Amino acid sequence: MTIPLRPVSAVNALADALRRRVLSGEIAPGTTLPEQELSTLYGVARPTVREALAVLVHEGLLRRERHRSAQVAEVTLADLDDLMFVRRPLEDLMATALAGRRVEEADGALTRMAELPGDASWSEVVAEHMALHQALIVAVGSPRLERLYAALATETRLGLVRLRTVYADRDMLVAEHRDLLDAIGQGPVETARRAVAAHLDHGWGAS
Repeated sequence: MTIPLRPVSAVNALADALRRRVLSGEIAPGTTLPEQELSTLYGVARPTVREALAVLVHEGLLRRERHRSAQVAEVTLADLDDLMFVRRPLEDLMATALAGRRVEEADGALTRMAELPGDASWSEVVAEHMALHQALIVAVGSPRLERLYAALATETRLGLVRLRTVYADRDMLVAEHRDLLDAIGQGPVETARRAVAAHLDHGWGAS
């Protein structure tokens, strides 16, 4: 028995391409994305562009006002500081719940991050980074914690765009997350909590 795969639509393909460029920092925050220019650049019809942009607006990566072109969302340093203010207690709950326990899915995300080729885009690194932290949150087993954490996902992803300059050497990012997972996995609770707090206490690069 064979199960046919659905081909990726032009809308999804374009949304994926633009998402990668935004999360890699190739398209900077605040950049305007005119439909006609994208239509010409990618060789697709404007309705396709419009739908792809709508996908990214829904994800929070783009913002759009009525009768204006979409723009890449901007997250200020003040926004990011506030983001960490909210993330810290959520991830502290995670550390408390998981201390002394390995999370296979988080280890898997770290392995994939470490094995990315040297020329991998930053958006691929962001994807595994997000997968690692999400796996830890899911492992707690609290649907409400998951929902609260998911609400911060877009700003977290946009914040990670800034970190590409902080972690020019990806091995440093991998090492930090390996230390984090080891601290959580080995415990005890206070060690795990301190490791998570230290992990979230970092700069966001140049403003």
